[in-house]
Amino acid sequence: MKWTRREIAKLAAGALSLSGCASHPRPEPKLLQSRVALPDPFTIPLPIIPSLHPTSSDETTDYYDVTVMPSEGQILPAVKTALWGYNGMFPGPTIEARSGRRVSLKLRNRLPRPIVNHLHGGRTPPESDGYPTDLVLPAGGFPQSHMHDPLARIVTAQRDYVYPNLQRAATLWYHDHRMDFTAAQVWRGLAGFYILRDDEELKLPLPRAEKEIPLLICDRSFDAGGALFYPSLDPDLLKEPGVTHEYMGGVLGDVILVNGAPWPRLEVANTKYRFRVLNASNARRYELALDPGGSFTQIGSDGGLLAAPVRHRTVRMSPAERFDLIVDFSRYPIGAVVTLLNQAGSGRAGKIMQFHVVRTEKDDSVIPPVLSTTGFPNIAEAVATRVFDFSYQGMRGWTVNKKRYDPARMDATPKLDSTEIWQMQSDFAHPLHLHLVHFQVLSHSGRPGPYDAGWKDTIALFPGQTANVLVKFSGYRGRYVFHCHNLEHEDMAMMANFEVV
Repeated sequence: MKWTRREIAKLAAGALSLSGCASHPRPEPKLLQSRVALPDPFTIPLPIIPSLHPTSSDETTDYYDVTVMPSEGQILPAVKTALWGYNGMFPGPTIEARSGRRVSLKLRNRLPRPIVNHLHGGRTPPESDGYPTDLVLPAGGFPQSHMHDPLARIVTAQRDYVYPNLQRAATLWYHDHRMDFTAAQVWRGLAGFYILRDDEELKLPLPRAEKEIPLLICDRSFDAGGALFYPSLDPDLLKEPGVTHEYMGGVLGDVILVNGAPWPRLEVANTKYRFRVLNASNARRYELALDPGGSFTQIGSDGGLLAAPVRHRTVRMSPAERFDLIVDFSRYPIGAVVTLLNQAGSGRAGKIMQFHVVRTEKDDSVIPPVLSTTGFPNIAEAVATRVFDFSYQGMRGWTVNKKRYDPARMDATPKLDSTEIWQMQSDFAHPLHLHLVHFQVLSHSGRPGPYDAGWKDTIALFPGQTANVLVKFSGYRGRYVFHCHNLEHEDMAMMANFEVV
């Protein structure tokens, strides 16, 4: 990857300014203040994201058509916000799929910029995984990308993505993954749920129907006219990637959105509810808590059901993590108002949404003591241990093993169906995500932490932490990426390749 003189000068200036501040040797996530009046919290009803219906089906496959297009939406009261959306929606429509039944997604690009679609958490063949340089160009074409990749699968106007769904039930999500511009394009609206179900999960007496609600939590900032506000070096998203230097550590919005609405409220019965919670923020972490006091029962993580339920007073979520949580509102009286807090934030960022307990209903749902057979790989079968260091390197920016991302460099070549231990270490807060595979957390600066249960595809490392994860590289041969899911870090080269051979 070649750097322009301007980029080198900019990073050098940043490195010099940081070197004089010993207490902050690395760029920290920074709050981007909105320039418009913000609404009072808890006045807007929670939107329920609609599910997408197949355009057709046959014995093996459900076929979907999705157009990625500009649109206008009502996020803040009294102003319209320009968005990029799947079918013009933010969040995108939920795709509900069945394990073992294939999904064929025809994705049409009606934006003026390239896109790439990644099914996050999907065990997907490489040609459909959303490799960052596998661009879908606008129908009218687009200038040559600044990053040359001779292996890139580039098409114009549309691409058919095929998702075999040969995996257990789980809360997945899909989002844009365009090389160097993922953060800005996700910020504009390109994210949605993909919920995979199987017979094992459907047999459990868990809350269903209107009492199973996906919650996509993210933060955004808005300019004076209500447009989404983001500190891109190139606001047109044409050539120069990344954000202005002060936001290199990550962009934090000052408006907390749930399913696209600011600080919404939801009327609930005094029964159990299942919430599939996704942190779809670029860089913001959340620590969920209930006020007045309550608890969450976790039944699933990134890769599906846990072996057994886990109780939490609080739930820490880094970007891209999913937690499948049950909240029992029967412990609150009718008329109670329960606030979902973010204990990792303060002021408005310390609040997420409210639940109003408004009615009594019979509750037939049960949380079984045994949920699933997880089927983790055998650590005795591990054939290799690989070490990856995620760190800030001054002029070189965010790196993996002190190297910036290069699509031509292969950083690991695990064999198909082999099991390996990956040791990942961090100088800073990095949510680390592997494509294609899920893993078991063996250790997380000691034993696994309270939020490491089950199958994971993203692990949250904090400054100075090291995690060992056990990975089996089954499914498909081919080239995939792993990266930090702080999207500003990812766009500034904290990404690497592995190829299953």
